[in-house]
Amino acid sequence: MIMKHHHLGPLDVGRIGLGTMGMSTAYTGARSDDAESMRTIQRALDLGVTLIDTAEIYGPYVNEELVGRAIVGRRDEVVLATKFGLVSHGGDGPWHLDSSPANVRVALEGSLRRLSTDHVDLYYQHRVDPTIPIEETVGALSELVAEGKVRHIGLSEAGANTIRRAHAVHPITALQSEYSLWTRDPEARVLATLRELGIGLVAYSPLGRGFLTGAITSVDDFAEDDSRKSNPRFMGENFQHNLRAVAEVTAIAAEVGATPAQVALAWVLAQGEDVVPIPGTKRVARLEENLDADAVQLSAEQLRRLTGVTPPAGEHHNAAQMSMIER
Repeated sequence: MIMKHHHLGPLDVGRIGLGTMGMSTAYTGARSDDAESMRTIQRALDLGVTLIDTAEIYGPYVNEELVGRAIVGRRDEVVLATKFGLVSHGGDGPWHLDSSPANVRVALEGSLRRLSTDHVDLYYQHRVDPTIPIEETVGALSELVAEGKVRHIGLSEAGANTIRRAHAVHPITALQSEYSLWTRDPEARVLATLRELGIGLVAYSPLGRGFLTGAITSVDDFAEDDSRKSNPRFMGENFQHNLRAVAEVTAIAAEVGATPAQVALAWVLAQGEDVVPIPGTKRVARLEENLDADAVQLSAEQLRRLTGVTPPAGEHHNAAQMSMIER
């Protein structure tokens, strides 16, 4: 079966991508089996995935190196996306916002080296830097486009006004934001802005960091450095409340003969041909399960019920992360 395609602005991609962050950081088991992670990336390409998503902050740096090794000899099959802006190369290092033009250029050169490529297909600002006008950042990116080192420009977790200002300087191809059955923030203002301007939406964490798969019934098995340990949705009473949404998704999955993960992804896919989820995994078996969502058919009634799933308790990031998201 050939995967259907969606469009991010002018960029044609397989309509389910692959997020690679969890292979190297943030989740239990990260960096425990790089060989399996590489097989997962290569299997994704075999099955029609084109959009592979990484970032310099993942690790930091080691995830880009992993992706670079995995796509050797297959670069032409990949729409390669990476991100800058959460590492200040001339200042305080990782987890410090820096979208100054000088930092953009240094960041890209590092990413190109680690990815073993001469260009990035989609280069995102990872988070909006409030100290640097977005016009300056996008101006620097447009120079990199002119030099052939970047093919398309993206933003991540930017608000509607920032998107408009950025797009006025150089066309923005995609916005990456968290979007799923239970993280609907883009629907308030951002999604309409994207569609007005012809910009695609790349949905990260479309499975709610694994919660919507139904496989997580306790956080006790998470490693201490697992980012979900500090995520409000996975904590205390919020966790118990949020199991209700999982039960509702699981019920519909039983109706259509699919897994909860496949149903959650099918709902995202049904939101438009300009929306591309990038579920992350480091295992071939889970990848194959996720990609089978491409064939799941949901009725109008099932879509309506999913859209009305019990809203989550708790923010979708911890306080430090939420402070970097424009709303």
